[in-house]
Amino acid sequence: MKKKILAFGASNSSTSINRQLASFAANQIQDAEVTLLDLNDYEMPIYGIDKEKATGIPEKAIAFKQLIKDSDALVISFAEHNGAYSAAFKNILDWISRIEKDVWANNPMLLLATSPGARGGSTVLEIATNKFKFMNQNSIETFSLPSFNDNFKENTITDDSLATQFNQVLQTFQEAI
Repeated sequence: MKKKILAFGASNSSTSINRQLASFAANQIQDAEVTLLDLNDYEMPIYGIDKEKATGIPEKAIAFKQLIKDSDALVISFAEHNGAYSAAFKNILDWISRIEKDVWANNPMLLLATSPGARGGSTVLEIATNKFKFMNQNSIETFSLPSFNDNFKENTITDDSLATQFNQVLQTFQEAI
């Protein structure tokens, strides 16, 4: 039976390089059925306890959480906005964390980041990894791709050293699924 992989770029940009990287990574997984999300489809009011008390959890948050629960593994590639998560991702995280304690359904996770710069979103990837290890007891693998426009062309990682690193991380992730 094919494994269900939920993948998304943690950005609401219509030209997100992180969405491209998440799609690429998820589609490298053998015997997988990939669902690629667009965070724009899950835009909700900014989370606040008063808003939650007044209107409850938005249906879009419930639907997003259900997709996580229905998956066997998650691939998320983080855009770095001012050294942290994008507001679009953080808002979804805030809402889905109110649904139940097990935010990520204890799924194995492949956390990625990329940027046009040489650090490849490594700051946001570190933030996510440090936060998610307390939210998920399953395997969490990570990979940062620096200089996206130089190292990712024609839907593949072009730098041999980075491709080798990615493939090693991907192999470990696949073994955890």
